[in-house]
Amino acid sequence: MRYHVLATDYDGTLAKNERVSPEIIKSLERLKASGRKLILVTGRELEDLQRVFPECALFDRIVAENGALIYQPATLIEKVLGKRPPESFILKLKAQQIKPLSVGRVIVATWEPHQVAVLNTIKKTGLEYQVIFNKGAVMILPPGINKARGLHEALKELAISEHNTVAIGDAENDNAMLQNVECAVAVNNALPQVKATADWTTDHHHGEGVAELINQMIEDDLAALDHRLSRHYLELGQCFDGSAFEVSPYGHSLLMAGTSGAGKTTFTAAFLEKLIAKQYQFCLIDPEGDYLDLPDIVTMGDASQPLVIEEVTKLLIQAAQNVVVCTLAIPLSDRPVFFKKLLTAVVDLRKNTGHPHFIIMDEAHHLIPKETEDSFFNFPEDFKNFFAITTKPDLISHIFLERVNIAIMMGDAPGKFMAEFAAIVNVEMDIPENIQLQKGEVLVWRKDQNKTVPVRSVMPGTLLRRHKRKYATGDMGDNSFYFKGPQNKLNLKANNLNTFTQMAVGVDDETWLYHLGQKDFSRWFRGSVHDEELALRTEKIEERDKNAQTSREAIFQLIHERYTAPG
Repeated sequence: MRYHVLATDYDGTLAKNERVSPEIIKSLERLKASGRKLILVTGRELEDLQRVFPECALFDRIVAENGALIYQPATLIEKVLGKRPPESFILKLKAQQIKPLSVGRVIVATWEPHQVAVLNTIKKTGLEYQVIFNKGAVMILPPGINKARGLHEALKELAISEHNTVAIGDAENDNAMLQNVECAVAVNNALPQVKATADWTTDHHHGEGVAELINQMIEDDLAALDHRLSRHYLELGQCFDGSAFEVSPYGHSLLMAGTSGAGKTTFTAAFLEKLIAKQYQFCLIDPEGDYLDLPDIVTMGDASQPLVIEEVTKLLIQAAQNVVVCTLAIPLSDRPVFFKKLLTAVVDLRKNTGHPHFIIMDEAHHLIPKETEDSFFNFPEDFKNFFAITTKPDLISHIFLERVNIAIMMGDAPGKFMAEFAAIVNVEMDIPENIQLQKGEVLVWRKDQNKTVPVRSVMPGTLLRRHKRKYATGDMGDNSFYFKGPQNKLNLKANNLNTFTQMAVGVDDETWLYHLGQKDFSRWFRGSVHDEELALRTEKIEERDKNAQTSREAIFQLIHERYTAPG
């Protein structure tokens, strides 16, 4: 389920002439029965709302005072998000005979045409307060307090993301809320500027429009509106005809296959950047420690510390927190069992909250190998929004591959990999013969179009540079290189590439040539730095250049180009 929350405005949206009809209340009850939650977001003060709408206890949260007050009807707990203007300010408004004038926990409100007097009073007192308008109402609030902020805080309490929320409104003060949710809806009687903001406008007005939205949510989870939500699409490249290669953030299940060094890490980094930029939560299973140093992402587990799945789910409950799950400490034979346990926990979390929005499985053939029984994982029927990465499609459980609706192949033989995938899932594809791709290009198949097209993939920005920084200047720990030389005369530890080049300058020629002859440098680049291209180019130097000085210079130049040169 994509949408777990309906957030609705009260006056002019849910209510007409201050009241909500019994039929609309029944619609709200139907939505609750579907397992979804309700949030009422209003400019009214709480006591005033309870007076005109005693059934408001039906809602899981009430955001009152235009975002300044969060109220839990089930527990009667209140939370204020700002401070009310000082009493001296309120007295100055009263002295100007501004009527009506209501004062809430935080909000101070009146009506037009008193906005001029209000703004002048704010200016004279030097207070940093904002004025928000709502169909003639004039609301005075602390800076940063609006319906979007209040809804965000209410969603945090429910552990649900704006990306799993649909909101509906009618007036100016609803715009901030509508712009922050996954799907924005306007009732038919909404102001023109609100309709312009919305992704969809209902055919009916007021509460009947809300009921219309509820019916659509229950019927198809608003799937029919997805084509209107292109602002959320993830742009992953450009087709050769110039059109964008983009995917909806919901409903797609991706497979990427390519040999080592083909660019899978680069593409994955670009994908992660798109998710981060649009604030979609992900859980990335990292079997080789490639993603331990990503910025603003919590990593669970390392080469020596076993994972506790309950700790992972505690982090993922926070919709804004991305998590990398490192499985280095788990033996290969135990990883399918571990993944099954993690998957069960993540699926349960998704069922209740809708996130994490993507599960990314690097080296997926170690997590879902084809040797496992088809019934072992027991994937739910609607399991989607995953990104499985492998070196070869045939290594992954074939029953799992049938869920894939976007396949991405790269490297020297993309057509061969695509044909292999097509045979596994029993789909006839028109695959270009002997297709050759340049670096950064991929072959893409989409199930909804059933055609394969070459795509120039987007390149990552800061994320991959920070990813490389771990190898260039960080501490690689147990994956460090050790200069030992023949008979283990030395034991010099280089814990990153910068240190490696510095030490390599100082070691004697005998030690350097010993490791060169053993191909230790390319082995380290491949197995610990995880850079297949650097390993291949170094291997050629190891095979042809037996001179200590020139081989040093050549390998140093490769490292400089790929890691330490200015970006």
